[in-house]
Amino acid sequence: MYADHLDVIKHAPLDSIDLLSLFRTRQATVGIIGLGYVGLPLALTAARAGFDVLGFDINAMYVDCLNRGESYINHISSAAVADAIEQHHLLATDDFRRLGEPDALLICVPTPLTKHREPDLSYVESSGREIARHLRRGQLVVLESTTYPGTTDEVLKPILEATGLKSGRDFFLAFSPEREDPGNPDFGTSTIPKVVGGDGPDALALADALYAGLVVKTVPVSSTATAEAVKLTENIFRAVNIALVNELKVVYAAMGIDVWEVIDAAKTKPFGFMPFYPGPGLGGHCIPIDPFYLTSKAREYDITTRFIELAGEINSRMPYLVVDRLAEAIDDSGKTIRNAKVLVLGIAYKKNVGDMRESPSLKLIELIERRGARVDYHDAQIPIIPMTREHADLAGRTSVPLDASRLGDYDAILIATDHDSVDYQFIASNAKLIVDTRNVCAKVAIQKGLVVKA
Repeated sequence: MYADHLDVIKHAPLDSIDLLSLFRTRQATVGIIGLGYVGLPLALTAARAGFDVLGFDINAMYVDCLNRGESYINHISSAAVADAIEQHHLLATDDFRRLGEPDALLICVPTPLTKHREPDLSYVESSGREIARHLRRGQLVVLESTTYPGTTDEVLKPILEATGLKSGRDFFLAFSPEREDPGNPDFGTSTIPKVVGGDGPDALALADALYAGLVVKTVPVSSTATAEAVKLTENIFRAVNIALVNELKVVYAAMGIDVWEVIDAAKTKPFGFMPFYPGPGLGGHCIPIDPFYLTSKAREYDITTRFIELAGEINSRMPYLVVDRLAEAIDDSGKTIRNAKVLVLGIAYKKNVGDMRESPSLKLIELIERRGARVDYHDAQIPIIPMTREHADLAGRTSVPLDASRLGDYDAILIATDHDSVDYQFIASNAKLIVDTRNVCAKVAIQKGLVVKA
């Protein structure tokens, strides 16, 4: 964090000095574009810090819920939303004509992949065009959406400068990657250090001053491209290491070795080792997607990202291996997977959240049904499967209740997500067979004869 931001911009245009004062005194209005899993926590953090926050979203349901003081994200309480509304620090709107009102605009929109696994920047581009229609002198614009190095400068900046206003002179442009971990009880938006890169020193100083009022620590870097690369590096690191333990799981299983026991023992080493854990596949918006943003950009430089692509292949293969293991376990019980009845326990991509973006559970359901089995699911966090691009046929299915008679009807119960709210002892006492992809049964000491690890 800069010791005195004013020293950095003392020769800058008057707009930047005025804006810096607004940030330092928390008299600025902060606009958040996109009120999902990243934007809503950021909006609440800014409101709690004393900024007035104007949240923008095209989803009228989100806007209505927030203005009633209600949350639509499971791990964010309605009480937190209501407090921000009641203190008059937060207002949500779908009227994008108001984009000229905030002093800072923080873009928190999705950056998915196309069906050909190429970056889809359509949400960033449309947000940029909407901002450009209302952009005024003296505003700070910050992109938070994960993307490839160069996006802020090569994609967003030209859209904004097409107005005739110039970055660094009339408005200020920065990139600060989101680092949300939904459902993490130890770290929230305000307690996670924030990397900040600016389009020039004035933009960097202003963005750093704004985030210094929101988070425990800022980490200024030399450029927007560097900040973009930081976020990709974090998630590529995770994707590659998860792929490694997924591959080790397959190798060790063939040798009769429990990979979970190996990892638990290895992590007792106080240096040189960091535990990562296998699973049924990657989920969430970040790890399955972000590495391929760098892969796509690297091709422009005639570089092949072999580690990233190999990790993607391994992680994408995991649902197929889990279903193979499920079929073997059912065969060993004296039945076949064709016409079997299977319960998938958990369809969120990670425990204790209601987020199913890129969840491997959806692929698991499709693969199991392709084998001829009948599949139900249970997930109290997600009572109904919404429409998704890749698994449209599953939309509308509803979570079944967990009761003793129903559990006994299933030929196998596949634990895909290990929510803490599930009574696994109850599951075990009524199940015929459990296939566990998360090692949760070992943690709660369920009898081994009932459980097959996958």
